[in-house]
Amino acid sequence: MQAVKATGSKIEIALAKMLFARGHRYRKNDKTVFGKPDLTFKKHKIAVFIDGEFWHGKDWEIRKHDHKSNQEFWLPKIERNIERDKEVNAELEKQGWTVLRFWGKEIEKDLLTCVLKIESVIKDEKWILRKKLP
Repeated sequence: MQAVKATGSKIEIALAKMLFARGHRYRKNDKTVFGKPDLTFKKHKIAVFIDGEFWHGKDWEIRKHDHKSNQEFWLPKIERNIERDKEVNAELEKQGWTVLRFWGKEIEKDLLTCVLKIESVIKDEKWILRKKLP
């Protein structure tokens, strides 16, 4: 577990670099935003989270029994992570943020699609901002 990074993983860096190369500016792991998203676009109130399949319980109901050792520790830990993700989403949405969550493998396999999804939300938020201005 010592090798597991909370920030700066390969997939996080790949996503951030492609967004930067395409002209988008963001904050990484901004502590001022609830839940400390991996990437934040404060101007547009967009929070991006990159979730590891193991830690955040992808397909949890199917995969929860794959853990063979130390189940007393891992099952509650991962279930709490899933619950925390829901709490963070709810709080950010209550504050007016748009929350995007990507699985690590999703970014690894199809980085461009993830970037295009983020760009689509940025474009929508820009359109909404323009409509609000007099």
